[in-house]
Amino acid sequence: MHEPSTLPVMVIDDEPHLRITASQTLELAGYTPYCFESAEQALAALTPNFPGVIVSDIRMPGMDGMSLLHELHNRDATLPIILITGHGDISTAVEAMRAGAWDFLEKPFAGDQLLDVVRRGIEKRQLSLENHRLKAELEVQQAALGPRLVGRTPIISRLAAMIQRISQVEADVLLFGETGTGKDLVARAIHERSARRNSPFMAINCGAVPENTIESELFGHEKGAFTGAVERRIGKFEHANGGTVFLDEIESMPMALQVKLLRVLQERSVERLGANETVPLDIRVIAATKVDLKAASEEGNFREDLYYRLNVVTLPLPALRERREDIPLLFQHFAVVAANRSGLEAPTLDSPAIAALLAHDWPGNVRELRNLAERYVLLGAAFDYRLDALLEGVNADTEEPTLPRQVELFEKSLISQSLARYHGRVTDVCRHLGIPRKTFYDKLKKHGLNADDYRHSSEP
Repeated sequence: MHEPSTLPVMVIDDEPHLRITASQTLELAGYTPYCFESAEQALAALTPNFPGVIVSDIRMPGMDGMSLLHELHNRDATLPIILITGHGDISTAVEAMRAGAWDFLEKPFAGDQLLDVVRRGIEKRQLSLENHRLKAELEVQQAALGPRLVGRTPIISRLAAMIQRISQVEADVLLFGETGTGKDLVARAIHERSARRNSPFMAINCGAVPENTIESELFGHEKGAFTGAVERRIGKFEHANGGTVFLDEIESMPMALQVKLLRVLQERSVERLGANETVPLDIRVIAATKVDLKAASEEGNFREDLYYRLNVVTLPLPALRERREDIPLLFQHFAVVAANRSGLEAPTLDSPAIAALLAHDWPGNVRELRNLAERYVLLGAAFDYRLDALLEGVNADTEEPTLPRQVELFEKSLISQSLARYHGRVTDVCRHLGIPRKTFYDKLKKHGLNADDYRHSSEP
């Protein structure tokens, strides 16, 4: 909490003697009074997140106290406003409280009455501002450590902060990172944190769309524009109007199409193939690349003007080897997700497993780590795979299981998943699997399973 000497109190009244008296009382109590003879002057001087309270007369020339109350509440509903009413004007006081006034003072009022209501208003204001600060801090933390960005290293924390900042502006963004660093997830995070979050997010992999159809995919076409164009098609850019277009592997876009993309970015309009009119666009473009576009443009493999147009805001994504301390946390996160999806138990990491994770070079980055975690959850325990063996892509201890063994393991997995789903309730599991109770118990014995292991202690 601030000390009273640092806390301001606005006093608004057209009567000079009341302003002087109130100012002296507040100063003696350690507050900093700011006096105004009109509501208009006070509004002009009010700053966002004003840390104090407002004390205002109701009856004043020009904007009166009730109008001021409504205007202030439109700006900040948590700002405490204390209104001064005339003697015996109970109806006005009631109306003010219903309209959202924090409290009221009835003329004439004593100095201790003013100080008491100001003190309580200040306490409320400080609590409101503190809650606002904590909420903002929590949003930043969620951006940094939420489901899209898992990690605690400084480099990932800085990335999360940059995403939060970039999402609040309207500039196009260029994401640069190796394969598997999460460019798609970062693009979606920027979109979901922006004002466009309720509009479409269109993701296009420029390297996966055939060159002979990519122009139609992006810009659309009119009926009869070319052979096979039997009806009008709305392109990805036009479909995403109001939202975000994510162009992944932008370096794979054909040179001829780069000219048209540059025109779309500059003019914010698109022309369908075979059309004579342009369609205005309200979109944000996020492009992603795994190559150095500047070097590619110097070598003639990418248009230099398009590179400079895309390079308004560049966001580099770190490789996994640049944040090795996050690897165990990421692995556990992906393992838990895979285990929940499959109805299995997430494995824990021992020291040798952590050492194997940290020693690997991770050329596939986060995508490779996620695939490993999912594979380990699904196959590790069943086939007695070691984590380091999975990292090498081979089974170090056992041969590839035979078909009967695979069927046996699949049956065990199904029973285990059903037990987890129904928390060990045998009747529900038997009904779900469609087998008699005796057969079920025979299979439990065969696979070394125990229904009691799946029951929650809180359940009957």
